[in-house]
Amino acid sequence: MESTGMNTAPASSGATPVPSGTAVAVAVAPAAPMVPVAPQAPAGAPDLVTVPTRQGLEAVDIIRRAAGLPGGVGPVLHDGSGDTLGFLVPPGTADAWDMPGSACTQTNGRGMRFGDASPTTGDTGWLLPPEAVGPVTDPEVLRAALGEAARLIEAADNCR
Repeated sequence: MESTGMNTAPASSGATPVPSGTAVAVAVAPAAPMVPVAPQAPAGAPDLVTVPTRQGLEAVDIIRRAAGLPGGVGPVLHDGSGDTLGFLVPPGTADAWDMPGSACTQTNGRGMRFGDASPTTGDTGWLLPPEAVGPVTDPEVLRAALGEAARLIEAADNCR
């Protein structure tokens, strides 16, 4: 095939031949501006109250023994490497949580896999899995149980 100095395309393509060496401007529509989008939390993603393991275990016992407390205890995570327990509580709890010795964090649904027997690797796992207990722990019930647990631990430690 002999070169004619033209960019040739089949006539059926509808392309217009362009002489070689000719600059071709291509019009490109401006891209829409990039707007960062915050990840949306799944509807009803619980918050997580984290406490030292000893206090958390006492609180679990207190809530489970108190038949008069509404709702009972919800799912509880045990982090063996950090020596903490995490109580799942209703979304929005973190906004007003102020109990000394504990922290409340919005999960935004990160890492929440309720069907797994063990949510992560290592020493972390469900102390009370979601399928065995209520959906979440009532924050006021948890607050009262954590306060009572702290008092029991202090009394026990002072008896030594």
